[in-house]
Amino acid sequence: MLIKLARASDCKMSEVTSESVYLSRRALLGGSLAGLAASVMPRLGLAADPSRYADVEPGNAPGWFAEKLGGTQWQAMTVQGEAITPFKDATHYNNFYEFGADKGDPAQNAGSLKTAPWTVVVDGEVGKPGRYALEDFVKPHHLQERIYRLRCVEAWSMVIPWLGFPLSDILKQVEPTSKARYVRFETLQDPKTMPGMRSGFALIQWPYVEGLRLDEAMNPLAILAVGMYGRELPNQNGAPLRLVVPWKYGFKSIKSIVRISLVEEQPQTTWQGLAPDEYGFYANVNPTVDHPRWTQARERRLPSGLFSPNVRETLMFNGYADEVASLYSGLDLRTNY
Repeated sequence: MLIKLARASDCKMSEVTSESVYLSRRALLGGSLAGLAASVMPRLGLAADPSRYADVEPGNAPGWFAEKLGGTQWQAMTVQGEAITPFKDATHYNNFYEFGADKGDPAQNAGSLKTAPWTVVVDGEVGKPGRYALEDFVKPHHLQERIYRLRCVEAWSMVIPWLGFPLSDILKQVEPTSKARYVRFETLQDPKTMPGMRSGFALIQWPYVEGLRLDEAMNPLAILAVGMYGRELPNQNGAPLRLVVPWKYGFKSIKSIVRISLVEEQPQTTWQGLAPDEYGFYANVNPTVDHPRWTQARERRLPSGLFSPNVRETLMFNGYADEVASLYSGLDLRTNY
């Protein structure tokens, strides 16, 4: 394991991810990268080091985000021995089909997306349904920086420093009922500001829909992100609110969320509906189960070029097996891909 919680002797994620624990302890600054990666203590309120993300383009953060940034818990989780993907690569090589099918289309076209005001509907099997303004939705939660691997089903990968908070905190806040077994997520549907919806890439039935089992959604690794690289999310990366589930292929991490529904039945997700033989509901990173058209045993870590392809072996559950493998005990992952 290459993440901070890799060894059995290390603290478990369940011991460090609750807000009460984060607020009650402060991290000691380690003297080396290894010491930093092994530490899971929070460091609430420390200012970001601008030199860490020197290539980050200036953003236009909303007031609520700027206010929260000062209390961010930096490097709440990180990876050891893996370089962070340059900001330009992470923001100019994207799949966000609402803005076009090519990798450069989201960066070119997503400027039309209006991210304020933004509301999130919470409904279904919850005790506190409603339509929430984004700033009210995130108000109770402290931002955490989670540096995660991102593995695309297309066999390319990145390492990205996200800013967000545990999805479980939001779910607890809205009080799921005893009937809630799955969480369904829905992306904004607005053809006026999303030109990809008006293009010939019409196989997708909009809006884009994704889902998780409730126990997956409650896992401490799953977060709702509102920022990356020390700033707010760029539009092309799913502004202003996206899901990040690092042990699953990237298409599960739905962008620009406008609805979160707690449901009893497994939701029909977008890619599962389009090509169920290629994209299953679970979409766990699994190097032993190939895509029908390419191997999943290896990946191309960006940046990568013709003469320096930067290919590496793919890790089971993208390297997060210690934290999530128990979720699938007794489940045939070749059938439930």
